[in-house]
Amino acid sequence: MCRLFAFVSPASATAADQLGPRGIDSLLALARLHGDGWGWAGVDSPGDAPRVHRSPASAASDPDFAQMLATPARAAMVHLRWATPGIPIAASNAHPFHVGGVAFEHNGSLKPIDELRAMLPDELRAELHGDTDSEMYFALIREQLRTGLPLVEAAAVVARRLRDAFPAASLNAVLLDAEQLVVVHASARSILTDRDRNEMAQHPHLPGEHNEDYFALRSARTADGMVLIGSTGVEGSGWRPLPAESVTAFRVDDGTATTIALSEVAAIAPR
Repeated sequence: MCRLFAFVSPASATAADQLGPRGIDSLLALARLHGDGWGWAGVDSPGDAPRVHRSPASAASDPDFAQMLATPARAAMVHLRWATPGIPIAASNAHPFHVGGVAFEHNGSLKPIDELRAMLPDELRAELHGDTDSEMYFALIREQLRTGLPLVEAAAVVARRLRDAFPAASLNAVLLDAEQLVVVHASARSILTDRDRNEMAQHPHLPGEHNEDYFALRSARTADGMVLIGSTGVEGSGWRPLPAESVTAFRVDDGTATTIALSEVAAIAPR
């Protein structure tokens, strides 16, 4: 499980500027637990494919982390990984994953993983580079993209399918392509295991709200049109909950938003 932060800006900006000193400190505190890798993806201008940097190191000790937080972009996302037990800490398992001009990061665990793997056709299994359920989740979205669905609809169709197969799993995810930032907020029934809570107890300096509603994703919009997305524990002001069990797309060019409720996915016609 992981922590997520993202933004869409009307002008070139950096994650460091949007987080501010307190926000950066909160990410570094979160990295004491979520220290199994980190990543950044950003779009320089609308129409540009995302650039991606990821590492299996902890953000708390990797000097490249500060450099990427200071990298300008019109839209960007940051990921701190807390590895699922049994899945290795490796560069191939760090988020965001990046294929075909789309970057993807996830906070959750889809178990049993063999049931998820069985959903993938052979050609998608052959494209996997790592061991994570998250990469398989992304592969299912790419399968929908290949049918011609737009990114937001592809994400919604897959989230609905995974919700049926894994009713209590967190499907929270952020995707970024040349035109939009897409946020899946689907974790209404997700809870932390006793093992998770015990491990959290070993990290007394985590932000307090982090433990209160671990799976919540929030958004904020500033007066100048900046859109911010953050997991609990990421410091900031003006946070409001994203709609539950939904997928929201924010355009990179102007920040306008479109939301699809997972309950509405049946109305999306196959293409």
